Formats: sequence, structure tokens, C-alpha cells
Amino acid sequence: MKRIYSVEISDISDDIFYYPSELTDMQEINTVCFGHSSAPALIKRNPSITQSIVISKSLAERLNFPDTETPIHLFIYGKDIHIGPLVGVFSSGFSTIQNKPLGERTSFFSKLLSLNKATGCIPFMFGENHIDWENETITGYMYHQHTWETYELPFPNVVYDRLPNRKTEGRSGPREVKQTFQEKYAIPWYNPGFFNKWDVYERLSDDPRAINFLPETYPFQSLSVIETLLSKYRQVYIKPIHGSLGLGIHQVLYDKHDQVYYCRYKNEQKENKLKKFQSLEAIFSHVFKEKRLHNMIVQQGIPLIRSEKRHIDFRVHTNKDQDGIWQVTAMAAKIAGAGSVTTHIKSGGTIKTIEELFVDPETVNEVREKLTNAALILSECMEEHLDGIIAEIGFDLGIDKKGKVWMFEANSKPGRSIFSHPKLREFELLTRKLSLDYAVYLAEKSITSSVSSNG
Repeated sequence: MKRIYSVEISDISDDIFYYPSELTDMQEINTVCFGHSSAPALIKRNPSITQSIVISKSLAERLNFPDTETPIHLFIYGKDIHIGPLVGVFSSGFSTIQNKPLGERTSFFSKLLSLNKATGCIPFMFGENHIDWENETITGYMYHQHTWETYELPFPNVVYDRLPNRKTEGRSGPREVKQTFQEKYAIPWYNPGFFNKWDVYERLSDDPRAINFLPETYPFQSLSVIETLLSKYRQVYIKPIHGSLGLGIHQVLYDKHDQVYYCRYKNEQKENKLKKFQSLEAIFSHVFKEKRLHNMIVQQGIPLIRSEKRHIDFRVHTNKDQDGIWQVTAMAAKIAGAGSVTTHIKSGGTIKTIEELFVDPETVNEVREKLTNAALILSECMEEHLDGIIAEIGFDLGIDKKGKVWMFEANSKPGRSIFSHPKLREFELLTRKLSLDYAVYLAEKSITSSVSSNG
């Protein structure tokens, strides 16, 4: 466990940095770094028995170091002391309301930034308009003593991407910020982008570790693809490539005995529908006439285990931890609502813990082990085959009636609806904490690689 130290900004003369007395002698050190700012300083051992860092006021001002009473890490590489790390959380949709700078999302971000003392980093929120490129500073929002305040800060050690949607991500402004930070300043940018269902399938399908978890999937090209899958599996799902929250998903079933087709979906009035058709052509001329079919995938239907005749899938969260290793941080069962094509809460779905769903302890352990193993294998595969630094994933997994695990979706910025369950709230905290713990790991890795390359 890395040690974190309390910090005091003292009104003493000169640019002085006192390091904790338990640390080894630092005669070679002559520079203090915070984020991407640095300043020469007189480095001294703290004469007090208190294991703390003391920074002179003038040095703190040179470094744009905020007086937030947050305990921090101290990394020593080469002739530099690095304090922090400073973690920029990049988003959009900022408002002018002081106590709600991110509108309805403010509550989530206040909880995230409140973990600064537990993780030993200094996190702040910012958007593209808060950057001063000329002076290489950011007017960042910090959550301090239950209030939001703005501080003038240097460029961060790492950036945690929390853009809210694909539309924002696709704009030129956010793209340019990310590109400049990565290419000009070598700042690690983690959790980028939103996964594309077909892209994920294509990349994972070549990996023997992942292929057994993947339902047979194709981009929509013609009705013959659907006919082929229906003849093999009797049900298929048609999904938007860029969809989320279960929106736009259709289930098509074929009744071999009556030679009719059924389509289950949610209409524009948010009503669950199940309609019978004599042919696939009839389904597509009626249900899909306004849909962009080139943006859809067709996926094998799976006969999932059920609870009271309603199908079940599982949300499993994984996060990189303070050592850069994947961990399963949350797991819950989602039970479909009456007549719903998905298990989402907004479609009438309900959430249960694994223990509530399976009363038998042996079954609970078996299901947990199966889902954990699948999620960790798939996390490693996705990290290896997808672009960018992936630090968290929300998987939608299913278990069929033979006990086999399937992956239906993977989300780079997973929804948090399962945490509305009272017994899952502690795991919500863990997912947030590991997001910042990983930032510390990534910052240290970046600092050491930078020093090595410069040395």
C-alpha cells in the first residue's frame, strides 16, 4: 500500500519544501513537480516527528498547488519530487449554477471527487472551455468541504474521460483537447470513447479466450442473415451498433409449428409490444420502416435462465485497481419486466443480488465464479484488442439453460442503475474509488517512464 501524507502550506520565506522525516535523505533533489508544473526549491527534511509535507506559500503559488487539505502521494524520480497526482476529470455540459456545475450529473461527480482523501490524489472537473493553452493552466472545479470551488491549476498528470455521450465525444473540441494532451504533453487519457458493438465483436472474435463467450453476430445486410440465424436458433436480436440503455433493441422469434414470426420491441410511446407477422418482410415494412438498418447488428438469441418466466441477465462491473490489475467490483442480476425485450429498469426490469436470486449457497458461489471468470477474461481481451487505456467496463452477461456464460454487451461508461439496490451501494463506492486509485497508478507509471526516457 502506497503511503499518503498530509500537506500544510506555510507562510515561510523562500521556496522551501519539507519532506516527511521518515523518508531517506534527498540531497540530490532540487525540483518539485505538481501535475505539469515544476519549480526549483530548497528541499529539507521535516524536523517534526509528524509525517507530513510542508510547502512554503510562495512555492505553492508557483506550482498552482491548491490549499485543499487533501493528503497526497509523493513520488521521487531522478532529481525531482512529484506530489499529487493531479487528476483531471474531463466532461461537458457545465452550467453557471455554482452548486450544480454539471447539472443533474453533479451528484455523481461530487461523490467521485469526495474520494480524494481515500485515494491520495487531487481530482478536479474541467471542460474544453476551461483550458488556458497559452499559460498551460486550467480553471478546474474542485469539491471541497461540501462546496464547489474553482482553482487555477496546472495541466494534470492524467485525465479521466467522463464525456456523457457519443454526440459530445464526436465534436471537434473534445477530440482536439484529447489529441493535444496526449501528443504534445504525453498525458495519459483513460476510459476514452464509447464502445461500438460490431467493432467489439470483430476484435474479440479473433481471440480464442473470448470467442466462446460471444453470440453469433453479423452486421445487418439483408433478411437472409436473419433467416439463417432464425433457422439455427429460433430467435434473434436486432440491435443498434451505438445503442445504450436497451434502446432500439428488437427480438424476432419464429414459430416453426405455425410458421409465423413474432417481434418484441418498445415503441416510440415507450410501450412494450409483441406483434405477430406472416413474414420477415412484413416485420421490416411495419416495425423497421423508419430505422437505419445499416447501423444495426443481428445477434443469435440465447435461451436464458428465467425467474418466474422472465429472462435474466447480469450486470458485472470491472475496474483496474491501484496496481493496474482488473477486479470485479460489482455484480447484480437483472430480471426483465413483463413483456419487455430487455432487463432495463426503465422497461420494468428489477434488480436482485445473486444471493436473492439463488437461495442455495452452492449455486450462488457457482454463478459468482462463472461470471467473475468470464468478466476478468473479457476485460483482459478488450484491453488488449481495443484502442486507448481502458480502466472500467460494465458487462451485460447471460447464463443459458445449460449453464454457459454469454456476453451481450460491454459498456465503457456503464450505467449505475444497479446501485439503486440497497445491498449494492457499497460496491458503487468501490467502483468510484478504483477509478481514482487507477489514476494514481497511471500517473506514477507515466512519471517513471518520462524520467527514464529523459534520462
